[in-house]
Amino acid sequence: MNSLSKLSRTNSQFRPRRFLRGGHVQTLASFFLPRRFSLTEPEDRLIEVEAGVPVLCRCHWQHERQSALTVIVVHGLEGSGESQYMLGIAEKGMAAGMNVVRMNQRTCGGTDRLAATLYHSGRSADVMAVARNLIESDGISGFALAGFSMGGNIVLKAAGEWGGSEPKEFRGVATVCPAVDLAASADALHLPANRLYEQYFLWKLKTRMRAKAKCFQGKYDLSRLRGLSSLRDFDDKVTAYYCGFDGASDYYARAAAANVLDRIAVPAYILYAKNDPFIRILPETRRKIEANPNITFVESADGGHCSFVGERNGYDGHFAERAVVEFFKSLLEEPAEEGSNHQGR
Repeated sequence: MNSLSKLSRTNSQFRPRRFLRGGHVQTLASFFLPRRFSLTEPEDRLIEVEAGVPVLCRCHWQHERQSALTVIVVHGLEGSGESQYMLGIAEKGMAAGMNVVRMNQRTCGGTDRLAATLYHSGRSADVMAVARNLIESDGISGFALAGFSMGGNIVLKAAGEWGGSEPKEFRGVATVCPAVDLAASADALHLPANRLYEQYFLWKLKTRMRAKAKCFQGKYDLSRLRGLSSLRDFDDKVTAYYCGFDGASDYYARAAAANVLDRIAVPAYILYAKNDPFIRILPETRRKIEANPNITFVESADGGHCSFVGERNGYDGHFAERAVVEFFKSLLEEPAEEGSNHQGR
């Protein structure tokens, strides 16, 4: 049995912390539970992902950075490099001997003034550009991608678009509750049971747009924010309009990682909770995942959205972060067997 098989068996045994069972409880618990992190100050670096568009990367380096695996982590919708799961990955990755780069998507992490353009779920080219920069400027010998929710869609999309032409330094990709089926997930967010989450995202997105409009006078028409009652409305009137898509449906269809999952040619790991309140993985997408021997898919009965707050059994109980780092450790210890598909259920 190789390390990937062991990993999938272990991760399928997630147990929620006492009194924190259920999708909504888990999701909210990860948001409200206070955490402390032990991290040295990062090296902040602005990396240009396209002409005139820099993103802020907060880099945590090992003493011998060239020889250590470098993990580039991407946050979810309206998150940042300071999101708790980003800090958790950085802490656990550094303890495991890895470099960790907390990548803020464009305009995130207090960088609204740096570029006039917006971030969205399809900007896989930004992650690719960051990886290329680190290879060229720092001489890293190996890197991996990690992403949560929206960030999970982006890193899987990057891996699929690279296909068999990825950089030789690319070792693997790991995701937690990735929004690979964007349309289905956006519509699930509008269900009555999920309106709290949707209204939170809408409030954050509208606030960001108002900030962007102040930074770039005349660029954004704030009247487009009127009457928006769903994430799909926002993506139709704002995201698609300013990012070159023909409405929300076109945006969701073109930006979804589900389109390219069959092309992923490196070891990939997907952790998903059956009771995630709003992330949906459609049957056709599941068939693509099952058919790709490079993907390890782990589906837990509990865990909520990107939460997985478990019992403190020799660690801090943040199961998803540990699972991602353990997956990357397994890549260093033992390569995946060619043609084998490990489905942890």
